[in-house]
Amino acid sequence: MRDPFVLMMQKLQAFGTVFFLQLPNFVAATVFILLAWLIAHWAGIAIKRLAVRRNRPDLGSLLASLGKGLVVGAALFFAAAIVFPSVNTADILATLGFGSIAVGFAFKDILQNMLAGLLLLIQRPYRAGDQIIVKEFEGTVERIESRATLIKTYDGRRVIIPNSDIFTSPVIVNTAFEHRRNELLIGIGYGDNPAEAMRIFQQAIQSVEGILTEPAPEILPWALNDSTVDLKARWWASAFRTDQTYIRSQVVLVLYEAAKNNGIDLPFPTSVMLFHDQTEDTDGDRSRQREGWPTGSNPPRPRPISGQSAPQPAQTA
Repeated sequence: MRDPFVLMMQKLQAFGTVFFLQLPNFVAATVFILLAWLIAHWAGIAIKRLAVRRNRPDLGSLLASLGKGLVVGAALFFAAAIVFPSVNTADILATLGFGSIAVGFAFKDILQNMLAGLLLLIQRPYRAGDQIIVKEFEGTVERIESRATLIKTYDGRRVIIPNSDIFTSPVIVNTAFEHRRNELLIGIGYGDNPAEAMRIFQQAIQSVEGILTEPAPEILPWALNDSTVDLKARWWASAFRTDQTYIRSQVVLVLYEAAKNNGIDLPFPTSVMLFHDQTEDTDGDRSRQREGWPTGSNPPRPRPISGQSAPQPAQTA
């Protein structure tokens, strides 16, 4: 039986021989990876600078990250071929192919969001600073990342929405254009002159700072309700939420002042309640009682109350 110490020394000697034989390959592979990383790093910086010059920094960051990852991955593949020259390249590619399929199934949502983010950054249906509505969320786009879009709501909260949800859902971009229209419904009394009220209200709206003169604000007759004649005020202003809110509040104020100063009625809903104690001697006599029943010498019979007999109407001679 051979001495274990001798066997161990032989193993170490064989390992050392292999190591020193492969040392140039290790050095070459390490240098190759470092060079590839430096090239990817400087290429990423160049891509970011180019994207910034074209006002697309989010897309530049994503492309730089993807490009750097692909270059470093390819460098690792070729470095493995340098260190282990006996390994068949086709076998490595086949292994990577099966592995990529497994990774694709495992990280399907992540890859889907990344692809959606890339398409959003290329197509640019919205960009950082735009105010959008996605499903029940509304706010200002902070930035578009590879996985999600970050929105800051108007009350100061952050919403993180996966890019795949945005890509497959309707999105309202409130600031896609510089200006947008707003409107307000005004109810005046039936005793007022609608044409005169429209003229007065239009002059009042034109005095509000921030409302465009072209297209000019307008007042339209809109509906005949139970207690009001409805007029609709429409105007164009800046598309941003802050401007829309401020200008709308000013419109409400000037319309109220115009109605008050010109004697235009702004009626509010009213209701009338009739109370009856059911103790008068006319109860059940529809020819005499006062709740609006039809009167006459032969009124309709009152409907009986559950569990009681209906009183008979008074008979006339």
